[in-house]
Amino acid sequence: MNVTVEKLDKGMAKLTITVTADVVAAAEDKVYKRQKSQISIPGFRKGKAPKKIIEKMYGEGVFLSDAINDVINETYPDAVKECGEEIVSNPKIDLSQAEPGKDLIYTAEVALKPEVKLGKYKGVEIEKLEAPKVSEEDIEKELKRQQDANAKIVDVTDRPVQNGDMIKLDFAGTVDGEAFEGGKAENYDLTIGSGSFIPGFEDQLVGMNIGEEKDVNVTFPEDYGQKDLAGKAAVFACKVNAIKEKKLPELNDEFADEVSEFSTLDEYKKDIEKNLLVRAEEQYKQTKENAAVAAAVADADIEIPDAMLETQAESLVNEFAQNLQMQGMNIDMYLQYTGLQKDQLVEQFKPQAKTRIQNSLVLEAVAKAENIEASDEDLEAEYGKMAAQYNMPVDNIKKVFGESEQYKDDMKKDIALRKAAELIAANAKETREAKKADEEKEKPAKRTRKSSKKAEEAAQENAEQSND
Repeated sequence: MNVTVEKLDKGMAKLTITVTADVVAAAEDKVYKRQKSQISIPGFRKGKAPKKIIEKMYGEGVFLSDAINDVINETYPDAVKECGEEIVSNPKIDLSQAEPGKDLIYTAEVALKPEVKLGKYKGVEIEKLEAPKVSEEDIEKELKRQQDANAKIVDVTDRPVQNGDMIKLDFAGTVDGEAFEGGKAENYDLTIGSGSFIPGFEDQLVGMNIGEEKDVNVTFPEDYGQKDLAGKAAVFACKVNAIKEKKLPELNDEFADEVSEFSTLDEYKKDIEKNLLVRAEEQYKQTKENAAVAAAVADADIEIPDAMLETQAESLVNEFAQNLQMQGMNIDMYLQYTGLQKDQLVEQFKPQAKTRIQNSLVLEAVAKAENIEASDEDLEAEYGKMAAQYNMPVDNIKKVFGESEQYKDDMKKDIALRKAAELIAANAKETREAKKADEEKEKPAKRTRKSSKKAEEAAQENAEQSND
């Protein structure tokens, strides 16, 4: 394999990769062996026809296309290493020569890691932050959260549906007498008052008894995700199959003894206050670091290639899709709820992608300028944090996460970047009002449909995780 590099404008480069004909021929043989069992040739049992006979019937390059795909997938990673450049985007592949019996020549247009010209990163000015504190209201809110988390779900048989109840519901919707896609379900779990359905739907279920049937009349919002239903009146034939309610435990010493290591409610509340203060201090530290790094980024000079931005935005969309899955939803459902196309979602994540790229590049440059590196002690401390997080022995953590040298290098890089952020924050001056720069950059995709509450919550959680 031979690799040449041509530098292009705007931080791009073109790799020209030549793979010898014998490698391509070997790949064709592998494709033949993989596919021959699916090929029928008159005079031969299925899967027994020789490669030459198949090529004679279907053409000399019958296996070439799949072989080329295999060769590119196998050789491109090695070409990236061989070229000696830091590539920061997915490649745009084009074939220059792809003929039977000849060398394969293909090109890969890629973005190169941009140069960073640091500006001021020590003594940057940021907004003065309020010192971390915990109010009585904060303590009561956390106590209520724990009360809710330890509630018991009990069956209700002696009364009709009330607001806050969890019900099992059959429903079948029609518009102009015709059923529509997604408008029918059996034993659907619904919490009354959650806002999961379009406005007016849940309110009309209040007062129904188990086994009762009722028609619920609603109108789809004008901005509903399914355009063929937007603004139309609908009738849902509903039946309540079960009612459950949440029984909250009483907040007293007995509750504290059951849910904590403390025997009295007062002791438990003091522990809550201590833990909330730790969180507030961590949030204060993170907020200060974010502001200081943003100020350093604003004073740096970076030209981000479009392909690098596109790749990072696609990566964020993939992270977002994984978060959706953990909440019982997939990306296709989200796109349906919001009325967005995949490329529109990628576009909406680009401001956030730009921020992530800028932060990473500036922190790398600061770490290099200040000779910041992660020591073995830093790595051991990181393993300790992970062990506490996953409630596993440190040795097990090392076996799971630490055996790969690449993973160790990635961990050390992350630690060095954190140290760089801490250095910038430690030297920042809290003297001015922060500039409102790129306020839209962290916003996830907007929802356009009332029944997309889950999608909205997932998007918000993703944005919050990306900010951490």
